[in-house]
Order: sequence, then structure tokens, then C-alpha cells
Amino acid sequence: MVEEIKIGDEILAIIIRNEYSKDGISFFTPNDFSQQLAFMKHPIGKVIPPHVHNPVKREVHFTKEVLIIKKGKLRVDFYDDCKNYLESSILSSGDIILLSTGGHGFTVLDDLEMIEVKQGPYAGEMDKTRFEGINDSKINIKK
Repeated sequence: MVEEIKIGDEILAIIIRNEYSKDGISFFTPNDFSQQLAFMKHPIGKVIPPHVHNPVKREVHFTKEVLIIKKGKLRVDFYDDCKNYLESSILSSGDIILLSTGGHGFTVLDDLEMIEVKQGPYAGEMDKTRFEGINDSKINIKK
């Protein structure tokens, strides 16, 4: 229900499948990630006290992004920082992925609606380096 795509100890991505459910608050990301990802499940009547977030200076060096699949299917191809292909995963409606390091590419397998959340401000083409992806005949789907 929760999958980590890793190279050694480095987390490239975290996938939370639609079926995941656990009472309380579950954080999936290490505390040092510039993008945090958690799941929350509370019973009726639970009160989360009002709050504001304090100004805390943070330094972000790499963009991390979260994709929420609302509808359809998406193949995600994972690459290391040197643009070497590693493996692929299929995301379906309700799945969520945090992409943290390495490279990634996407192929839409079924009409898709998704939401993307990432740090800003967006730096345009300075924000990413595009490269040639893996040939479809060499795709290795992680089961």
C-alpha cells in the first residue's frame, strides 16, 4: 500500500496506493525532505485546533513534487541522477506519488486527470533538464 522507489538508501519516490488507510497521522517522508507527505484519518468529532504557520527560513535546492491521480492510469518511469533508467510503476485513480530525487518520465495509459503540487516559484526551463527516455520495449514494471 506504500512503496518506496530507492537507489541504496536514497528515496527517489514514495507511492501511496488508493487502498491505504490507517487511523491517526502517518508521515511517509523523512523530516529533512523539503516537501512533506502524510495521510490522516480521524473519527467524527476529532478537533484539530486552529493554527497559523510561523515564518521559518528554508532553503530548497531541488524540486520535489506530489501527483494525485484523480482519474485514469499513468506510467511513471524512474531514472537515477545520471539519467539511467531504473524501473517503472503504474499509478491508478486515487494513488499519490511524491517524486523526490532522480529523474522521471510519464506515459498516460488511460485518459488522465491529476493534480500536481510542488515548491515554487516556478523557474521555467531553468527548473529542469529534459533527456531521452527509455524505449517502451525495455520497460520494467515494478510489481
